[in-house]
Amino acid sequence: MPPTLHFVDAVKEEHFRAMSLIHALGWRDTYKGYVPQEYLDKEITDDRWVSVFRNNFETKICSGLLLYRDEIPVACINYCPARLHNYNSDGDDDWVFLNASYAGWGEIASFYTHPEERGKGYGGLLIEEALKRLRVQGFENVFVFVLRENERARKFYSAHGFSWDGTHADIPFPPDKVCVDLRYTRKL
Repeated sequence: MPPTLHFVDAVKEEHFRAMSLIHALGWRDTYKGYVPQEYLDKEITDDRWVSVFRNNFETKICSGLLLYRDEIPVACINYCPARLHNYNSDGDDDWVFLNASYAGWGEIASFYTHPEERGKGYGGLLIEEALKRLRVQGFENVFVFVLRENERARKFYSAHGFSWDGTHADIPFPPDKVCVDLRYTRKL
């Protein structure tokens, strides 16, 4: 029997835990060699974002969505109005986003597929569902930040209609590393 794929809005503790785990696995896999290993080892725990996702849900500041294959969460995304501060932070690494000129835009705040589930088309299904939901909410444009060195993600977003608009955000990581996130945009 083929697997059943379905979307689940992140509204329960089990959803927040699944999203946090997928995020942590994604970070450890994707950013190794770019973000200081000391930071990854110390800060990127499996439950790092549980309280953040719970707060996002409770305050309605950002929506979480998971894609399940049968009963297994395989990918997750957070989408929201353009952020002025980092909603996906526990407060220790809260930096300012220079998004004032993007007021009224939608944003993909975070998006990860479980590393063992990549290449199966799950990410494409999830991003298109989130874009559809942003469109229904009345957004005409959307953006996402992508690590400059993450060629795989840059190609993925380009394949889904995004392109780099020439802007970026410098993201500091202790002790002295700055990563550059490129802003990819598209019309909805």
